[in-house]
Amino acid sequence: MAVPTFVDRVTLHISAGRGGNGVASVHREKFKPLGGPDGGNGGPGGSVILRVDPDVTTLLDYHHSPKRRAEHGGHGAGAHRNGGHGADLVLPVPDGTVVADPRGEVLADMVGPGTELVIAQGGRGGLGNAALASSKRKAPGFALLGEPGDELEIVLELKVVADIGLVGFPSAGKSSLIAAISRARPKIADYPFTTLVPNLGVVTGGDTTFTVADVPGLIEGASEGRGLGHDFLRHIERCAALVHVIDTASIEPGRNPVDDLDVIENELSRYGGLEDRPRLVALNKIDVPDGRDLSDITIDDLRERGLRVIPISAASGEGLRELTFAMAEIVAAARAAKPAVETTRIVLRPQGADGSGDFTVSQTVDGWRVRGTKPERWVRQTDFSNDEAVGFLADRLDRLGVEEKLLSMGAQEGDAVLIGDPDNAVVFDFKPGMDAGAEMLGRRGEDQRIDHSRPAASRRREIDEAMEHRAEGETRADVARRLDAERKGQTYGPSSYEIGGSEDPDWSEQDPGR
Repeated sequence: MAVPTFVDRVTLHISAGRGGNGVASVHREKFKPLGGPDGGNGGPGGSVILRVDPDVTTLLDYHHSPKRRAEHGGHGAGAHRNGGHGADLVLPVPDGTVVADPRGEVLADMVGPGTELVIAQGGRGGLGNAALASSKRKAPGFALLGEPGDELEIVLELKVVADIGLVGFPSAGKSSLIAAISRARPKIADYPFTTLVPNLGVVTGGDTTFTVADVPGLIEGASEGRGLGHDFLRHIERCAALVHVIDTASIEPGRNPVDDLDVIENELSRYGGLEDRPRLVALNKIDVPDGRDLSDITIDDLRERGLRVIPISAASGEGLRELTFAMAEIVAAARAAKPAVETTRIVLRPQGADGSGDFTVSQTVDGWRVRGTKPERWVRQTDFSNDEAVGFLADRLDRLGVEEKLLSMGAQEGDAVLIGDPDNAVVFDFKPGMDAGAEMLGRRGEDQRIDHSRPAASRRREIDEAMEHRAEGETRADVARRLDAERKGQTYGPSSYEIGGSEDPDWSEQDPGR
């Protein structure tokens, strides 16, 4: 089996890195058996980036290795140590690469050195329990998992970026021409379809340096797949001008330069998108006596069509200087009219399941299906082996309004609720108001391991609240005594004591409000 040296279309399977998991950790120190949560966050996974590299001219590397994966993010650790970021995977592609999905939808057209496309975003790292701590959940016993990175299949298709495209029948002398005017060394032989892949050559005409592309020969029906034209016609789409290389010394019966030009133009027209490109006609092989005679006969007919016609000989070099300067003139005019191309960085971010950051609920034969960016992301982050983490997920879904939406649509207790993509959904039994992890949390969302009863703290908070509504001249001690009296069912007011006097039976006791 022959090893290809030029590949212009590949299917690539890419996977971004997964985010690292957060960690549930408790700070431990002498005389501090429960020093508080100190679990770090997981690091984000690496992204897959396509970058235009002018030194790359083929997709051959991806033909041999079609599966690429970025680095995963590191897991978090105790003592507030976050996981490391996964390294991005940068894939160099040739200038003029078109990125599409398997259905043929174009995602990006990458033109210009340095242009970048973030084609697969790395997964987010999961939060550690230190980041999840709050006033009600002071020591979470769980952490969030890292999210998986994007995983998709894309098609890379190369369209050669050249200034001039050489088109014509097989054996018209295109390869000989590009070898004569540049340092390109394509294969040249005396049989049709010698050129099997596009060849690029760098040509200098006066002060203008430009590139010339020699594509495989075209025949009648090339736009429909005959010959090699169907595979390589796309390589002349980006050319500023087209040069028809016509064989004036063909020995095939029924062939003449005018008919050859009409056949090629018909194929270009049927392919589409090339009508606005300037044309030059190079009548090749005038070094052959019959070729020069035929060139002299047909040159006036071609010029009457408004075409610029130049008789040349790739073998002897006759007419090549005039042809080179004519091509340089067209290229210079095209570059002057074209705006400057700036280096761009393209970031593709897929839309949520419902096209927004909210969620949708629909009834299916399998149950109630919930789709949305947030619910699906939260499910991916949840460790279902941890009851407290499941309770946290239930809290988040309830705050988002999922439970209320299900009830309003007629969901009953025990119904199946599916969250996520149909092929990989997580199924729950619907239980309105369920206290997930109740054996640990009591009320859902509270952690009782630290938030236990503290009488002194509760009394201080009670006095602080009462101070906002105290009477004029009433001190903090007065407020504390009044609260004590109200708790015992006694009447307490200014008439029952003398402020600062010894008649107060509790005056000698320690101020309970301190």
